[in-house]
Amino acid sequence: MDAGSAGRLVAEHLLDTLEHRVVARFDADRLIDYRARRPTMTYLTDHWESYAAPELAVHLVHDSEGMPFLLLTGPEPDREWERFTAAVGELIERWGVRLAVGFHGIPMGVPHTRPLEVTAHATRPDLVRDYRQVFSRIQVPASIANLLEFREGEAGRDAMGFAAHVPHYLSHSSYPAAALSLLDSIERATGLTLPAEPLREAKRKADVEIERQIAESDEVSEGVRALEHQYDSFAEAAGRNMLADPADMPTADELGSQFERFLAEQDGDR
Repeated sequence: MDAGSAGRLVAEHLLDTLEHRVVARFDADRLIDYRARRPTMTYLTDHWESYAAPELAVHLVHDSEGMPFLLLTGPEPDREWERFTAAVGELIERWGVRLAVGFHGIPMGVPHTRPLEVTAHATRPDLVRDYRQVFSRIQVPASIANLLEFREGEAGRDAMGFAAHVPHYLSHSSYPAAALSLLDSIERATGLTLPAEPLREAKRKADVEIERQIAESDEVSEGVRALEHQYDSFAEAAGRNMLADPADMPTADELGSQFERFLAEQDGDR
C-alpha cells in the first residue's frame, strides 16, 4: 500500500535530482508474479518496440552535500520474502548501514485542508520519540517493508519507517504533499541534505488543481467540510491539533459516493 503514491514520488524524486548508480540487483524472475502484475510492452506498427522489465535494485546515491546513502527501489516481491529480507540484511551488514528507513503513504479519514501528519515506528523507541503515536495496537496485512524493519530489529540493527497520512479521497492519485512530508521526516532522521523544491512546486500545482475540482462539486465540498468538522472536533477536545481514532472516522465507503466523480476527473486529467 502506498496511498497517494507518496513513497514512489519520494524515490523517483531522489533519483531524478541526485547523482546515483546501481550497486546491486535482485533476481526479479524469482521474486515477482508477472501474471498478477503484468509488466508493460510497447507495440509500434508491426513489431514489439520495448519491454518494461521489473527491477529491484539498490542505488548508491549522494545527497546535496556529497554524503552517500543507499536507496532500494522496485516492486514489492510476491514470493521468497524471508530470503529477500535476509539478502537485504546481508547487504546492510556488508556495507555498514547505520540506519534503514522505509517510507510510504496510508489512507486516512482526514481532510487535505488540515496539517498532514506522519506516523513513525522504529526498532528502538528513542528513534521516534519526537513523533506523536496515533495508533495503539492494530493488526494490518504484512508488507515487505514492515517485515524488513521487523527483521532488522531482531538482528539488533536500527531501522524505522514513516507513513504519511493521505486523505482517503486522494489515495488513488499522486499526492506530492505527502511525499514532501516523508522527505522532511527522512531528512530529520538521517541528517541527509535532500533537495525539496521540485516536490514543493509539484505540491503547489496539485493543491491548486484539488481546490479547483472540489469547488466545482457541491457534494465533494460538503464531504470535505464534514471531515474538517470531525477533525476539528477531536482537535478541540484534545486541546491541540490531533487526529481522531481511525475507528471513529468516516470510512471510505461512507463518503465514497461523494468522491467518485472527483477521482474520475483526476484520472481523466493525467
